[in-house]
Amino acid sequence: MQANWIGKSTGTILKFKVDEIEGLEIPVYTTRPDTAYGITYLVVAPEYPDIEKLTTPEQKEEVEKYRENARKMSEIERLSTERIKTGVALGTHIINPLTGRKCPIYTADYALVDYGTGAVMAVPAHDERDWDFAKKYNLPVIRVITGEGDNPEECYPEYGTLINSGECTGLTSEEAKKKVTQIAQDGGFGYAKTQYRLRDWLISRQRYWGAPIPIVYCDKCGTVPVPDEQLPVKLPEDVDFSVQGKSPILTSKTFIDTTCPICGAPAKRETDTMDTFMCSSWYYMRYADARDNKKAFDKDLVNKWLPVDQYVGGIEHAILHLLYSRFFTKALRDIGLLDFDEPFKILLTQGMVLKDGSKMSKSKGNTVDPDEIFANYGADTARLFIISDSPPARDFDWSDAGVEGCYKFLCRVYRLYSKFQNIITLDYKIPQNLDKESEKLLREVHISIKKITNDIENEFQFNTVTSRYRELTNYIYEYIRDESKIEKNVLSFALLTLLRLISPVAVFMSEAIYEKLGATNSIHNEPWPKYDENLAKQSDITFILQINGKIRDKVEVAVDTPKEDLEKLALNNEKIKQALEGKTVVKTIIVPNKLANIVVK
Repeated sequence: MQANWIGKSTGTILKFKVDEIEGLEIPVYTTRPDTAYGITYLVVAPEYPDIEKLTTPEQKEEVEKYRENARKMSEIERLSTERIKTGVALGTHIINPLTGRKCPIYTADYALVDYGTGAVMAVPAHDERDWDFAKKYNLPVIRVITGEGDNPEECYPEYGTLINSGECTGLTSEEAKKKVTQIAQDGGFGYAKTQYRLRDWLISRQRYWGAPIPIVYCDKCGTVPVPDEQLPVKLPEDVDFSVQGKSPILTSKTFIDTTCPICGAPAKRETDTMDTFMCSSWYYMRYADARDNKKAFDKDLVNKWLPVDQYVGGIEHAILHLLYSRFFTKALRDIGLLDFDEPFKILLTQGMVLKDGSKMSKSKGNTVDPDEIFANYGADTARLFIISDSPPARDFDWSDAGVEGCYKFLCRVYRLYSKFQNIITLDYKIPQNLDKESEKLLREVHISIKKITNDIENEFQFNTVTSRYRELTNYIYEYIRDESKIEKNVLSFALLTLLRLISPVAVFMSEAIYEKLGATNSIHNEPWPKYDENLAKQSDITFILQINGKIRDKVEVAVDTPKEDLEKLALNNEKIKQALEGKTVVKTIIVPNKLANIVVK
């Protein structure tokens, strides 16, 4: 998205010598060097640096008048496709190095000094803007490209085959682009170039909030910056916020009138404020040195704490805020205030919460009142539901039934601790020799620690984290089915680990349970559970047996069992044997650690 916003074009710089002025060249950037044989005039922007040199004495008065009018127009007006193109001849000419043809130089307001080089090669036969201009001022039109739909009476801006183009005649446009660029490079009058362009930003806003622009206006000295020793310029507090159509700052009786820093005469302050992105693009650096009243931040502190490790924000910030922040960071780096190149290491753009398939909006009346959810189910339920529905980067649809389901799950977890409150011991010790069921639960706890830790720290897959909460809870319930076989140290380990794992989500419930269990410390100050790599390896998996895609049985097998063994297991399974009677096996598809699908006819 940022790349599209910045804009990138690949083209060619062509340099044109000015016929009447020795040693002066006009460079032009073009993405269509294949049309260069059809140049019949050249245009420079009214603000072009060398325009006065390029203007003959006879044309000076007319050119200056035209330039003055162009200064009064906005960029949008000048580039409007609806507006009739106007221009004035400068009286000088360029020589097309490809053809030797002498072509007049014009100034025209549709050329902008900030675009390309501020000069445009005009090929009226193949550019609609140039076509209109040439027709108005009776300039030559030379066709150098032809193709499907070409009408000699109209502009043909499409790609095609070159004609009237010297050694490039007969080439396709794409071939000619490369050929012309090579000719220019070999001849010393051009080269290939990739250009980038970032859109201009609106710095000033007519509103109260935002940093005041430190400028004063003096009748004698003109526009004067406020000296460093008088900074910061603070917003006035005697303003009327009820005014409409203008900034409240204009109502202040103390802010506007001041004195000129240069001559001391009466002056007026700038009443616009800076757009808030001027602050939001770097404010996070201030956190590293928040109480410094001498400078924006201390370089050593910012280099110690930044760049930001993790940025979480909506996709609406991807272009503007994030792009401005990157721009500011690189600018601050270039002037020696930072040692790093990018403001944020990792970006996570979260999805939106939807209701009834559309974005929540007060105007649509489909918002959810969180206070109501907190009152009925608690904040833990709301938090669990929001992260359990889908990955954080995707949108998800709010469901009252889903909220109810999360509440029931937390109640189910709570009942475990209520039932075994007198059995759970905080200083448990896992015995050496365990029965099969206790060993299985022990492994599941370590597997859960590993998966949940990885999904939180590396993947941000909170929905899979909540799935694992449910799985581990189910394993514990399965373990306590026969209470006579419970090993209290294993159960204590499982329940206390589940409590710590779920504590970032069920913040309040986990704290309350931990206190009831006799803990004197907050669960949120306890270290995060660690897993044993050997125990965290799954020893067995559920292997699915299918016939023509339909499940016939499920069996427990060792992880990474070889394919040939899995195939034998599938074909020798009693349920599979019965189902295969009278049928012919076409092939057996084995997906290791997942399933076997026997295709029959």
